[in-house]
Amino acid sequence: MSSGPLTGLPGVDAITPNALVVAGRVTRAQVPGLCAELEALLAGAPGLAAIDCDVGGVTHSDLALVEAIARLGLVARRAGGVRLRLRRAPAELTALLDLVGLTDVVGNVRQARD
Repeated sequence: MSSGPLTGLPGVDAITPNALVVAGRVTRAQVPGLCAELEALLAGAPGLAAIDCDVGGVTHSDLALVEAIARLGLVARRAGGVRLRLRRAPAELTALLDLVGLTDVVGNVRQARD
């Protein structure tokens, strides 16, 4: 007896995971576009409790990136209390978020592994 290939969990689309990927150097001009991208992700996945934001590809951890994360956290909360979780956060970014008091804006900050 044979069966077809495994297709993963029912109801989970592995091609478009619920994650926003942020890479490169983030500028203040890019923040509205990132927020719009997150809004689109959240609109396509109603009922989420949390959404991941992969920041492992950022090249500069600066205040523009901190502002982007703060605004993304606000967009997520406004979408029904969704929590923004950072994935692969550089140590510099984690330190900046802590310094400006925004550690509570994001939950479950997972640092990058070297």
